[in-house]
Amino acid sequence: MESERVRHDADPPVPFTPDAVLAAFKAIPDLLARDAALIARGRWLDVDCLLGPSTQPFHVTIRAGQIADMIPAPVLMRSWRFAYRATPAAFAAYWQTMPPAGWHDLLALTKRGQATLEGEIHPFMTHLQYFKDLLALPRRHDFGAAS
Repeated sequence: MESERVRHDADPPVPFTPDAVLAAFKAIPDLLARDAALIARGRWLDVDCLLGPSTQPFHVTIRAGQIADMIPAPVLMRSWRFAYRATPAAFAAYWQTMPPAGWHDLLALTKRGQATLEGEIHPFMTHLQYFKDLLALPRRHDFGAAS
């Protein structure tokens, strides 16, 4: 029945501040440096990309699975092969210990219109599990546990 449809809210039901999301994203290189298994998973990955909150993405250089450089965008004349950007609210929901349904996966965030994936997406799709785990590092380190 039409009246029994499940309503999917645009905003995730998790508390966050944009500054907390930005701080968590900035911590990803240090979290990755301590995760030898994830670095090993990305050992064949060399890419320059644009990742992060849509309000403040970062130019990220990944070499052999390690973040070699991460600087705030925009940088004049800096190129990237693909970009994955999501709203701060989407990252906050994605980083919860048990993300709400529809907020649990990078591609689910794009489907619900909370994230964009653009450019030459071949490196992203080829190393999809690496990027899912990389961008989930704040979840594994208790993002939002105090909220």
